[in-house]
Amino acid sequence: MQDKRVHPRVQLEIEVSCLRKEGGAVGGVTSNVSMGGMFVETGEILPFGTEITIELTLTGVALQLPGVVRWAKPGGFGVQFGLLGAKETHTIAKMLKG
Repeated sequence: MQDKRVHPRVQLEIEVSCLRKEGGAVGGVTSNVSMGGMFVETGEILPFGTEITIELTLTGVALQLPGVVRWAKPGGFGVQFGLLGAKETHTIAKMLKG
């Protein structure tokens, strides 16, 4: 099977909080992150299309990343980031370079 991902991913475990647009939060841990999104490992699966804001600290910088759940499976869900600001883009790019 061919990998259709546009952005390279980095294996990374960071605690995150996923805040739903309509209220409530889901905690989890990332397993990989790219410039376009991330996978969140969690026991509570959010449905496709759920709009969230992911709160996390990356390389010492507190970030709030807008996103949408694009797929889910037992154990977690994939998030596609929305429009990121300069701080968020720079911080993720810096982390991806190592």
